[in-house]
Amino acid sequence: MKGAGADGSFNTETYLMAPDMIQSKSKPKKSDLKDVNGKPRGTVKMEDGVLNMGYRLPTEAEWEYAAYGILAQNPSPRKKESKSGEELLSNQQIYSWSNNPNGLRDNRRGSWQGKFLANFKRGSGDNMGVAGGLNDRAAIPGNIKSFYPNAFGLYNMSGNVSEWVGDVYRPMTSMDGQDFNYYRGNKFQKYYKNASGEVERDSMGHLKKVDISDDEVRSRANYQKNDVINYLDGDSASGVYYGYGTTSLISDHSRVIKGGSWNDRPYWLSPGTRRFMDETQAASTVGFRCAQTYLGPPEGPGFKEGNSFGTRKQKRKKK
Repeated sequence: MKGAGADGSFNTETYLMAPDMIQSKSKPKKSDLKDVNGKPRGTVKMEDGVLNMGYRLPTEAEWEYAAYGILAQNPSPRKKESKSGEELLSNQQIYSWSNNPNGLRDNRRGSWQGKFLANFKRGSGDNMGVAGGLNDRAAIPGNIKSFYPNAFGLYNMSGNVSEWVGDVYRPMTSMDGQDFNYYRGNKFQKYYKNASGEVERDSMGHLKKVDISDDEVRSRANYQKNDVINYLDGDSASGVYYGYGTTSLISDHSRVIKGGSWNDRPYWLSPGTRRFMDETQAASTVGFRCAQTYLGPPEGPGFKEGNSFGTRKQKRKKK
């Protein structure tokens, strides 16, 4: 299988929509991929587990889940840690580090007790502490591994720089958002095809997309408009919508930023806090990290829904 298109780029979308642009039409003589008859094939399918789903900004819910990194961590080494799941422990976190971040435990001498676990501003004008005992040793964004990671092994989920997420900002999203696949930013698009019916690509090798017209979705049951970002609950059938963008800085181009930065007070370091910035702007206090869409069961191969309880043998009473 060839690894790139005509312009040297490769991505999963291009392959799935136009595989001839990426690989040879001739049948390979040797290949690890086989068809139902056991013969070599050159066409990769999604179920082969080879294709890359691509990277994107995380949703606000995904980012917050990753930032808290809630794992059942054992406060006492004498007790065995539970392997049943992470919701068995309520650790009441405020920031992205927990009581024992990443399994690290303080020793009796207090080697890291009291040390700052993030790069942030302690007070007005105090970005790194005073001479002789600097608090976080970073006046501006520091190196990625300057502070301990959280329980998921992720660095700087609190402090250093705030991070973009994919959601469009609304003050009350937590109340009017959908519970399932929590996300605000639904704008429906489709691949652009030229007169000959072929999907075109842009200069970066990505497939071109265009907005779906309202006429195309008018008869759908789940949404009747191509852009439902501005609706109160994300459902265009409700007929209720926000009026932002006219007399407010909040608009459909306002994206959520989270995590707090080197120039922020501790309040903004909590994963639950949220602010916004126009998506066309940039700042030295804002960065981003990528997420990757995962296909498959939530706990990997062999996942079974529900909890299966083993049968117990009943003791027979002697007569």
